[in-house]
Amino acid sequence: MTPEENDLLCRVTGEAPMGQLMRRHWTPICLVEEVEEPDGTPVRAQAFGEELVVFRDTAGQLGVIGEHCPHRGASLVLGRNEEGGLRCLYHGWKFDTQGNILEMVSEPAGNRMSTGIKHPAYPAKEWGGIVWAYMGPPNTKPEFQPPAWAPTPDVKVTIAKVVLPCNWAQVIEGAIDSAHSSSLHSSDMVPAEVNGAQATGSVWLRPSNDKAPRLQIERTSYGFRYAAIRKPIHNADVNDYVRSTVFVAPASALIPPNNLYNVANINVPADDTTTVFYFIAWGHPSQTPDTAAWRKFLGQTVGEDLDIHYRPLRNRDNHFWQDRKAMKAGNFTGITGFPNQDVAMWTTMGAIANRTDDHLGASDIAVAEFRKQMLKAVRTFQDTGVAIGTGDDAIPADICSFQTMIPKGSDWRSFHVTPIGENQPAHAHHQE
Repeated sequence: MTPEENDLLCRVTGEAPMGQLMRRHWTPICLVEEVEEPDGTPVRAQAFGEELVVFRDTAGQLGVIGEHCPHRGASLVLGRNEEGGLRCLYHGWKFDTQGNILEMVSEPAGNRMSTGIKHPAYPAKEWGGIVWAYMGPPNTKPEFQPPAWAPTPDVKVTIAKVVLPCNWAQVIEGAIDSAHSSSLHSSDMVPAEVNGAQATGSVWLRPSNDKAPRLQIERTSYGFRYAAIRKPIHNADVNDYVRSTVFVAPASALIPPNNLYNVANINVPADDTTTVFYFIAWGHPSQTPDTAAWRKFLGQTVGEDLDIHYRPLRNRDNHFWQDRKAMKAGNFTGITGFPNQDVAMWTTMGAIANRTDDHLGASDIAVAEFRKQMLKAVRTFQDTGVAIGTGDDAIPADICSFQTMIPKGSDWRSFHVTPIGENQPAHAHHQE
């Protein structure tokens, strides 16, 4: 990639085309758990370089509005959330969830100044444990469509949130890179004599020790599907082990499930060099881990692994708490929690990875496809205003990731698959 292409792919703030494309999708802003209480503490958030405040008013309505008061620019995150609106501490101006000014107590009675001011505010929706906002032009706002990882209100969704000091593109490239898991995560995603991927309380088991999968791509209107095809431990002469991942443009991935629950992630650019990473388990309520257990398993617990702003306590300066003694004893990375292993790779690439220096190989087919597809998408958006994965090109409801054994010579694209759903307490099934 050229430096110009890298910038076009990565930059999202202001009028950057990629950020404008992303604004045509409903965007996660924060977790619902952060703003559950009416008249509770406002939450600072950021997306595409825009500083926001999220609050729930007295009636329970969500507001996603600009952080800085239009009067003199003080932060509304510090404001009083009371009696149906958010009041700035500086001069008492008060705003509702739609950005309307309710009161200007510092101005004389009868002052009509408020009628000429509309504070930035975005349509908000809570779904799947996340507060979403539509930050594109009002005349382009689509109806909210549930994401593939939260198709109905009855599906259990468990989320870990991490704020990372690096660009969004290198995070999603990691999420769609199946080859790295056989090395980087080899002490947490362990080869075992099992029939398919299985989850335990401490590791994920896999039926293959093949570190060099063959990758095949199927391009779609919403992104692409691909298969990482590995040699299984058993019956390798007649079967292949397939793990199929789905890239959902612009920045989500449906990751192959285990025997208990589905896995996904979504990545929100806070700005050019900060990404809010949501790592998601979802599926049947009896088999999907609860929030505390999920975050503990991943090493993403606030107060233990993250600070109160969801930033990792493991970082480059402390070598991500790497344990070299554990490495000598057989642990591959010495870093606890497989997302923390990913974070170490993503963040040490730099704030924005320099893709001009990459030397891609056969294992990088999905990464290369992501770069080509999103560069094409952003150029199409510049020419036509149409954003990839929107309207009729949105991901169909029946698309999901999967992992399975298939007979050698079979085409993984022809298999019908369904995720672990609210009425299906079993592993994802398939049939030709």
